[in-house]
Amino acid sequence: MIKLLSHLSYVAITTPDVEASVKFYEEQVGLTVVDRVDGAVYLRCWGDYYAYSLVVLPGDEPALATMAWRTSSAEALEEAAKRVEASGIQGEWLDDVNKIGRAYRFTGPFGHSMTLHWDVTRHQAPGHVASIYPDRPEKRSKIAGAPRQLDHVTVATSDVDAFVQWYVDVLGFRFMARTVLDEAPISVFSVLTTNEKSHDLGVVLDGSTRAGRVNHYAFWVDTREELLIAADTLMENGIPIEYGPNIHGIGEQTFLYYREPSSLRIELNTGGYRNYVPDWEANTWKPSQGSNNFYRNGAMPMSMTESFPPADGPSATEEGVPEEIRDALLNPYAQHGRG
Repeated sequence: MIKLLSHLSYVAITTPDVEASVKFYEEQVGLTVVDRVDGAVYLRCWGDYYAYSLVVLPGDEPALATMAWRTSSAEALEEAAKRVEASGIQGEWLDDVNKIGRAYRFTGPFGHSMTLHWDVTRHQAPGHVASIYPDRPEKRSKIAGAPRQLDHVTVATSDVDAFVQWYVDVLGFRFMARTVLDEAPISVFSVLTTNEKSHDLGVVLDGSTRAGRVNHYAFWVDTREELLIAADTLMENGIPIEYGPNIHGIGEQTFLYYREPSSLRIELNTGGYRNYVPDWEANTWKPSQGSNNFYRNGAMPMSMTESFPPADGPSATEEGVPEEIRDALLNPYAQHGRG
């Protein structure tokens, strides 16, 4: 089977106040604005190899506009589009997408927009920020804890296992691990990857009736110390930490979650394993094993179950996760007397 996708290249989000979000990304996250086109603002991390990795678009509510993957070749782009359409989904070809040229965009079976492309514009740093490292696209940011690059995106879906199966079967993602509740055989979280990382696509269970929601998107810092400095700096600047720093059992990354002005969730992470095994068999974790918090020294805050846009429908809680599942996730140690 031809390898179709190489890596996540950018995430596009919507926000009711573009300028507030952009200012936050510049001043608190450490990203740089590189372009403005028809109301869209394009930003990049100091270590991103391409022109941008985050697009901020005007919208009525915080949401995922699209998640973009670069294919492994021009031929792989054509093949990926064929496979998507053979699965019964009709996408569209877009010409002259900003700095990536021709792209194929479709909405997956669970409502998430995905953009596939091969062509890119590589970042060329102007002289005053050009790095002395020939392979580094730009100097390291002067903002404490600024991420080196975009890392992954985690979306929400009504059926985690079915979501995984479609992305594996159609686009060739590798299924790396999942979490099943201790109390019942219900899959609540899975991770997939297009490369050697533990994941560049995550998926959490969504009990709402709204398709295509996103839980968070993540940026990468080089070291655990930088992540801790970022946490310290955010707190000093009055930015609340939602969860972490801590370590995920799945993936083994050190993590930190906080929010941008629209309420969208940002993760910083670092560490974790690299996996090159072509026939890897995904392990099934339980919350009691520390799939989310490997130290098992505290429950995940209720706010982490919130995805975007806001949930709707009478069968869902405000956060979009059925109450009994949410409670099991938030207090995974109760069955062992450790709540």
